[in-house]
Amino acid sequence: MPFFTAEHLTYRYPNGLLALDDVSFSMESGDCVGLIGSNGAGKSTLLAILCGLLLPTSGAVCIDGVSLNKANLALIRNMIGMVFQNPDDQLFMPTVLEDVAFGLQNRGYQPEQIEQKALQTLQHLNISHLAERAPYQLSGGEKRSAAIATVLSMDPHMLLFDEPTAFLDPRSKRNLIHLLRSMTAARLVATHDSDLVSRACNRVLVLHKGKLLANDVPACVLSDVALMEQAEL
Repeated sequence: MPFFTAEHLTYRYPNGLLALDDVSFSMESGDCVGLIGSNGAGKSTLLAILCGLLLPTSGAVCIDGVSLNKANLALIRNMIGMVFQNPDDQLFMPTVLEDVAFGLQNRGYQPEQIEQKALQTLQHLNISHLAERAPYQLSGGEKRSAAIATVLSMDPHMLLFDEPTAFLDPRSKRNLIHLLRSMTAARLVATHDSDLVSRACNRVLVLHKGKLLANDVPACVLSDVALMEQAEL
């Protein structure tokens, strides 16, 4: 069985808007999959479902053998890490180290384990020098790295990224691409950045008005002019 499966996912908002329409795909544990589509395609809705913020109107999601349902929400949220589009939505403690430690505290780690694991995560991302810095003092790239650290510290089985190259300069974007390529957990990356997809992802999904138009390697998808026009990309 694949590490992750989404089968016939449909989601309709209370106002009647059909945001996802019979979407099915799977991922292996080491996959980095791009998720592209124009505004309103359903990317954010899909991410919200996968991290348990929304439950699908119909269809099924299974992650590492665990089905997404109300009874398993806490377990699913422990397995999936979400990196928001705006790091300022994710960083709220006085220092970066405290932000990285926050999730570990909520998981019930012992104090000595928390500091050790938080410091190890910062070292892994080569941002140990930011440990005592206040998040509001950081550059866009530093904030992005710190936000990723808050998620990685909890060893998620799968990571979701929402527009990870937003607010980044070219150097910070290169660093992010290198980081994405070095990760071993499954990654689903919602983005408008075709360069990121071509350089970091081994597969790409194309959403348009809630429907999945394509699921293939980036070279095939991004070179298909008719498909890109159909998807309003």
